[in-house]
Amino acid sequence: MKKIAFIGVGRMGKPMVKNLVKLGFEVHIYARSIMKVYDVISNGARYHSSINDCVKDCGVVITMLGIPKDIEEVYFATGGVLDSAAKDSYVIDMTTSSPSLAKMIYDEGNKRGLHVLDAPVTGGENGAKTAKLSIMVGGNEEDFKACLPLFRAMGTNINYMGEAGMGQHTKLANQIIIAGTISGVCEGMVYAKSKGLDMSKFIRSVSTGSAGSKQLDTAAPKILDRDFTPGFSIKHFVKDMLLAIEEANKENLDLDILLSAMTHYKKLEEDGFAENGTQTLIKYYGG
Repeated sequence: MKKIAFIGVGRMGKPMVKNLVKLGFEVHIYARSIMKVYDVISNGARYHSSINDCVKDCGVVITMLGIPKDIEEVYFATGGVLDSAAKDSYVIDMTTSSPSLAKMIYDEGNKRGLHVLDAPVTGGENGAKTAKLSIMVGGNEEDFKACLPLFRAMGTNINYMGEAGMGQHTKLANQIIIAGTISGVCEGMVYAKSKGLDMSKFIRSVSTGSAGSKQLDTAAPKILDRDFTPGFSIKHFVKDMLLAIEEANKENLDLDILLSAMTHYKKLEEDGFAENGTQTLIKYYGG
């Protein structure tokens, strides 16, 4: 398992690749533009100009892509992952995606003798850089156990969640919690500011009580500094919320807070803030 193909070397994928290389894994990468991955090549990753060349001789394939459409193309196109991966390879999609698509990849991979896992992550770019991602895994438990050394190179909170697709369901539930929490952080800050509170003292006062959260710790200081650079971008959060809404609708669940947050973020996306970080939600409230 020392030879890994990694497809999707972007904001999250780059530090994940660097951590794998650092721990002695031989990492082969595919990217549409070599210009964008010179830094990981200089760190020891080996570049390929096609998915087939990248994947065919590796015992593990990891993907970290953008949207479900990208995943379908990379996996199901001629010369894609399912065409190119050798029998008995481990194929791990770490993108946040549709649970239904995860099951589809699992079923098709199974037919081809592949070990398929869905293993989305949370922890943002900083978690990827520090190898402290939370990783939630769906698929066969034996395959999960076999891949633990890989997961431990990228994360610290690693959990087997059940059959194929359950990793994705866990991640979508995570995103639902974030949607409500960051909305609460922004509304609390807007209220505090309207009453003339010292905002730094306000954040300090509530951060260690029942209102404390990772979202308060990470988003509030950035909001005070007017720092809207992305740890996680609005466009990707909108994608995740849409997936969660789609899955909730299948069960006739009424997730009003999620729907409200989605409406607010869609407005920001339409207003040109798609590449900004999720803390930009404060702008919806005029902050």
